[in-house]
Amino acid sequence: MQKIALCITGASGVIYGIKLLQVLEELDFSVDLVISRNAKVVLKEEHSLTFEEVLKGLKNVRIHEENDFTSPLASGSRLVHYRGVYVVPCSTNTLSCIANGINKNLIHRVGEVALKERVPLVLLVREAPYNEIHLENMLKITRMGGVVVPASPAFYHKPQSIDDMINFVVGKLLDVLRIEHNLYKRWRG
Repeated sequence: MQKIALCITGASGVIYGIKLLQVLEELDFSVDLVISRNAKVVLKEEHSLTFEEVLKGLKNVRIHEENDFTSPLASGSRLVHYRGVYVVPCSTNTLSCIANGINKNLIHRVGEVALKERVPLVLLVREAPYNEIHLENMLKITRMGGVVVPASPAFYHKPQSIDDMINFVVGKLLDVLRIEHNLYKRWRG
């Protein structure tokens, strides 16, 4: 079973992280999950759910505490065995910390270790509009080998619901790590 690390921050759009978690479970990945304190608040605000409710029934998920720097995810010698690391959604605070090597919590540490060890790192940055600092930090991440994906759904697949739009973005996240899925119709041109 392949391993994925998924970090969920408190940016709006926690649903992207939840959907990615559910799809990874369906695709039989083992998921190491770090959920920030703020992500729990946002999930309650945006969807009236708790993470306990979201996690119910998921078998291949291992939870890591946001401030546990003894987690195996904080170690490069362990993280190199992962297919990749997702930060979904990624707050601009987390973007800044990862881009600048500041480790305030385990999510920041996992991002830094992924870059250091050349483990694929994918950030779904959720902010609008971007300012110059955000763009500079995204450029830094990209130059270090990470991939920044905007939470920008397309419309060529003719979405009929918000779920269709979420599926498109999550599908793009999976595409970055070359994970097969059928979350949206591919452009046929």
